Amino acid sequence: MSAVVSTEGVGFRYGGVPVLSGVTLGVEAGSMLAVTGPNGSGKSTLLHLLAGVESPTEGRVRRAGGARLSLLPQRTSDIDALPLTVAECVRIGRFRPLRRLGRADRLAADTMLDRLGLADLAGRRLRELSGGQRQRTLLAQALVQDAEVYVLDEPTAALDAASRQRVHELLAERRAAGAAMVLASHDAAESALADELLTLG
Repeated sequence: MSAVVSTEGVGFRYGGVPVLSGVTLGVEAGSMLAVTGPNGSGKSTLLHLLAGVESPTEGRVRRAGGARLSLLPQRTSDIDALPLTVAECVRIGRFRPLRRLGRADRLAADTMLDRLGLADLAGRRLRELSGGQRQRTLLAQALVQDAEVYVLDEPTAALDAASRQRVHELLAERRAAGAAMVLASHDAAESALADELLTLG
């Protein structure tokens, strides 16, 4: 089976300083790759390269033709400045160019809100949420997307044990449906859920 997303000898530099070098990987449909390593080892950079947010300074990134990708970046304070409710933020994940949200999209968003314990917070503004609530909201936005590849940066950071379990169940369902998954994590137990492990640094 061919990889849905892969890299070949990928490297990246910030201002001439090497962050990644010679990274080669491949992730097949229905499988998960966990990326681990200390802070500053390039985990987030690698995920951004896979998602096309950044371009490699050497090597290449390939994604199977037409494969849709969903990215969960590490949360920044910028999200708090957006005048969005929890429900609006999650529904953004269902938007497609030149297509209005339909009943199926709204149902998918509502179901994801319920699965991640956010239904009671649907009308709250993002800036009113705790760190864990914001993380679950952004996860809901990423996982509600109908994607072939999910790239998740520290998906369960700031979550309690019950919320982590909910997330892991959703990830297992996406994999069972044939999605390829790449996640960066400091959690050894979470990384152990993956089929393969890539350690940077």
